[in-house]
Amino acid sequence: MFTRRSFITSSAAATSVALCRPVLATGGEVSAPNGSPDAFQDAYIKQRRQLLENSDPRMFLGYPANMNLPAEGMLKWCRELHSVEVGRRSMNNVGDPFHGSPFGSHELERDVVRRFGTRYGFPEDNLWGMVSHSGTDSNMHGAYIGRTLLKRRTGREPKIFYTGEAHYSIQVIRDLLGLEEVLVRTREDASMDIEDLELQLARNPDHPVLVIATIGTTFKGGIDDVDRIQAALKSRESYLHLDAALFGGYLQASPHADLLRQDRDGRRRYDSLAVSWHKFFGYHAVAGLFLCCRDDFESYRDYFAQVHDPAYISHVPGTITCSRDPVKAAEVHFYSTAAAMVQQQRDAKLILDNAAYLHDQLQRNFPQLAPRRVGPLSNTVYFNNHLSGSLIQKWSLATIRGKGEDKRGLAHVVVMPHASRELLDQFMNHLEDDLQARSSG
Repeated sequence: MFTRRSFITSSAAATSVALCRPVLATGGEVSAPNGSPDAFQDAYIKQRRQLLENSDPRMFLGYPANMNLPAEGMLKWCRELHSVEVGRRSMNNVGDPFHGSPFGSHELERDVVRRFGTRYGFPEDNLWGMVSHSGTDSNMHGAYIGRTLLKRRTGREPKIFYTGEAHYSIQVIRDLLGLEEVLVRTREDASMDIEDLELQLARNPDHPVLVIATIGTTFKGGIDDVDRIQAALKSRESYLHLDAALFGGYLQASPHADLLRQDRDGRRRYDSLAVSWHKFFGYHAVAGLFLCCRDDFESYRDYFAQVHDPAYISHVPGTITCSRDPVKAAEVHFYSTAAAMVQQQRDAKLILDNAAYLHDQLQRNFPQLAPRRVGPLSNTVYFNNHLSGSLIQKWSLATIRGKGEDKRGLAHVVVMPHASRELLDQFMNHLEDDLQARSSG
């Protein structure tokens, strides 16, 4: 029988594919003798070394992590920072990076905000932002600033509108801010159903509206239509925040960057934006970017100052957390350099091309999985979960439970810069073996 495996292995491209076991995300429990912390640490390092020697960390396809090692330019930059004691001596990026502080790396943080703010189309003279603890932290700032502004303008608490395809952190933020939610239906491509948004707005006429839109939903990669959302909000007091944690990273480096442009011909398309550094960019620690308009931030901060003006840090911070990490803010400055931008453009093209390749190959060879991709801007391919638990674990695939009669649910692959075509072919070879074994068993 001439299978996909026999075809791939007969081609020259397959000669570079190495079959190896995946590295476990956690490494499992460390086996260490009872005794000192030093012994436990030694055991952990030994276990990690063994895992890395016997496995391939790139066999990680279910989650939006760039498993490539940092570029040499990033490592060089980190060494240079270390040489001037950034990361060696106690420092703190307290509060507002545009206020300035002698204790941290606010200068680098401000420059990152300005450079990326320009990439996302914010007016240079009306821009504020910061390097946040994570994408969720950025979403929290967007929701918190939006809630504060809307309550100040109207005297009423807003209701928060989002879809069931949004990241689960939005539900947490809803609870933390004590907001009443309005869930908006989604279309087949996982994007917000604008007709249902209009219906829900009509059903909730007496409250200001805080909308959390998603550019790249967590599981299916749906993209909410920013302009249609804004058109639906035209007659309402509203604030629109975009969660673009993953897609915001690569779209800004692609020919589709205009999708995330904040200001178009003097028209504000949205109010704030969240992006993650540890996803597409491949930063080696968890961190995020938050951007908004300076006039909004100053209005919000004026209200914030009425409650608490911490004189001991010499300014009103406006940030949810007082202390922030100066090392992350300094290190991610690397991603604003010319060399890093060239690599981002290459990686953005690579992941979209390879997502198209994976989708095409799955459709051709595994039609029983009904593989889907919502469109050419998505790096996510999802399909029916007819897979064994061992394959899911081997490739760290993400799955969600099914509804109704379909109990198996869905699985997906998020094509990141480390997912070469050779690696995707290796995955599909394993997938073919897995499906054959299950059908014969």
